[in-house]
Amino acid sequence: MWTPWIISLQMARGPSLLFQIPPTGRTCHGYYASTFQMKKAVCWHPSKLSEPAAQAQDPHHAEDAHREFDNFKRVFKVVEEMKGPLVENIHQNFLLSDRLARDYAAIVFFANSRFETGKKKLQYLTFEDFAFCAEQLIQNWTLGAVDSMVEDMDVDLDKEFLQDLKDLKVLITDKDMMDQHKSLVCTALRGKLQVFSEMEGSFKNLSRGLVNIAGKLMNNKDVRDLFIDLVEKFIEPCKSDKWSLNDVRLFLTQHTNSVRALDAFKHQAVWERYMRVIQSCILKMYHD
Repeated sequence: MWTPWIISLQMARGPSLLFQIPPTGRTCHGYYASTFQMKKAVCWHPSKLSEPAAQAQDPHHAEDAHREFDNFKRVFKVVEEMKGPLVENIHQNFLLSDRLARDYAAIVFFANSRFETGKKKLQYLTFEDFAFCAEQLIQNWTLGAVDSMVEDMDVDLDKEFLQDLKDLKVLITDKDMMDQHKSLVCTALRGKLQVFSEMEGSFKNLSRGLVNIAGKLMNNKDVRDLFIDLVEKFIEPCKSDKWSLNDVRLFLTQHTNSVRALDAFKHQAVWERYMRVIQSCILKMYHD
């Protein structure tokens, strides 16, 4: 039985990033991989990184802990200001496999945007959950998702897109539009959901939750709280009503697609870009 290590990289004013990284072998690839399961609290500082907080842990793994700490620091410093795809930059500079490069890209991306991943309500999530969500965010919400020639394209979120998200508010502030949206979703899902009555009763609260998250993302603090918000405003209410994963999938798909039938809604492209990530992340995060 190994003793978990906590590796702490201090970032001023930044939140803790808590990840579970799976075991891998010892090769050139393995030098940059974890050789045993561990939880890592990663708090990045833009200029100065602290030593691992590992002195009180099992001394047999001290070398691994310090090596991994140095690896995170090295990768972050090399690629944080690079132009071009983040995964490819890590892969090319450190000769890592595609999967491991994606794992490091997730950590770099989360550290740069200072996403909160260490809160108690997020402890059930694995590193694989966060890495998947990071990949969705990189592919859809960063500057590189729309312009392959911008600087730091896979690290920085597209601020113009985040500002545009406020336009989605009409989906919940216009009563007629919200009622029409609900009617379209309920008509499409009647007889298909095991929790239809629960969905019908909670539709407006769930829809408000999803749209309100969008409207808050222009604020840096609320960007950091994205995963907490998804859990509190959508995942927990659905779990409380015993929704299955398939129920969640059917609802999110129909909730997203039905907006196309709302003639008065003029922000379809922004809505679909937003929900593409939200739906993917919720479905990945929806488990015990």
